[in-house]
Amino acid sequence: MESRKTRTRNKMVAVCGLICNDCKAFIATQKNDDRLREKVVREWSTDEDPLRLEDVDCDGCIAGKRLHSFCLVCEVRKCGLGRNIENCAYCDEFPCGRLEKLWGNFQTVSGEEARTNLVEMRRLISRQVSSQ
Repeated sequence: MESRKTRTRNKMVAVCGLICNDCKAFIATQKNDDRLREKVVREWSTDEDPLRLEDVDCDGCIAGKRLHSFCLVCEVRKCGLGRNIENCAYCDEFPCGRLEKLWGNFQTVSGEEARTNLVEMRRLISRQVSSQ
């Protein structure tokens, strides 16, 4: 399967609107940096979801390669892939309850930032469609 990547200003945008390039797990994977992986494990592990170093490897949820363990079970990612859309900015049901719930559960990043990314992308998409 060909890698599908939505890029905004040379940034990879995840299905939910996170900027993959700014994610510590993504950065650690791309740099092959075990120190940063260890830091991510310490910061992101919980009693309910303990992480191992290999759980942190991630090439971005839409890249189709290595995925962070959270991305493997992400309902928003599954929905986007099932609808064959690059991210939720392209969905007619934006924003849906599933996406709102995910944003509310973000602990290491801002759900509001992810929302803003997708809202801005929707504006750009709308302008492109209008100018055609």
